[in-house]
Amino acid sequence: MAVQPEGTPCWVDAMFSDVEGAKSFYADVLGWTFGEAASEYGNYTQAYKDGKAVAAVVPPMPGQEGQSAWCLYLASPDVAATAAKIRDNGGEVMMEPMQVGDFGSMMLARDPGGAVFGVWQAGTHEGFEAIGAVGSYAWAEVFTRDTGKVDAFYPAVFPYKARRMVTDEVDYRTFDVGGNPVLGRMAMGDEFPAEVPSYVQVYFAVDDCDAAIGRATERGGKLVFGPMGSPFGRFAALLDPQGAAFAVIDMGTTEGEMPQMADA
Repeated sequence: MAVQPEGTPCWVDAMFSDVEGAKSFYADVLGWTFGEAASEYGNYTQAYKDGKAVAAVVPPMPGQEGQSAWCLYLASPDVAATAAKIRDNGGEVMMEPMQVGDFGSMMLARDPGGAVFGVWQAGTHEGFEAIGAVGSYAWAEVFTRDTGKVDAFYPAVFPYKARRMVTDEVDYRTFDVGGNPVLGRMAMGDEFPAEVPSYVQVYFAVDDCDAAIGRATERGGKLVFGPMGSPFGRFAALLDPQGAAFAVIDMGTTEGEMPQMADA
């Protein structure tokens, strides 16, 4: 696939103390296969679905053992410039921009609400080789309690146009690039325990949501929410056996009318 427009999700990876356990779990749940570990890059190991790169897993860096979490990377033509915008708009740069061989350049950041995300400037590694296909990345949402700061932050850092869902049921927005929604923002209500921090929920496409839940829970995963039908697909939120949050969605099984969206 070509380099994604600025602000578009372009890659996901996660650190796992038990990398082999993670590989076995996601192979069963999402049908992934794995390449060789790149020892010169901290044993970074790409995951593939039907031969196309869809994600990666890596052992934790020193001091971060036991902190498994999926990280979403947003595309940037210049990570240094994006880092400056992040700082200027109330975000925090957690890992300074760094070159990763000829693959590209990366950085890690935290938005003003506390959610962590990555930024990727593509070199030879352009990111996802499949999007929306079964076993690949499908969608992502920023879950936050600080909607005011977060809603101002992302369009100031990336070329986003914000739109809001016209409903009294949830406080939900999308950030659009070129007229296409690329990222969601969900307000965290009282149903979220106080100890749950802001986070980015990554959705992977499956051909049967309920079957995917069954595979995940049989392998030690935990069902957190759902399954639930929606106009976008039948979905569920899960924790893998090492505590990393992710979601699965069957976009072929839809329910209800598409919600009305309006400029934010």
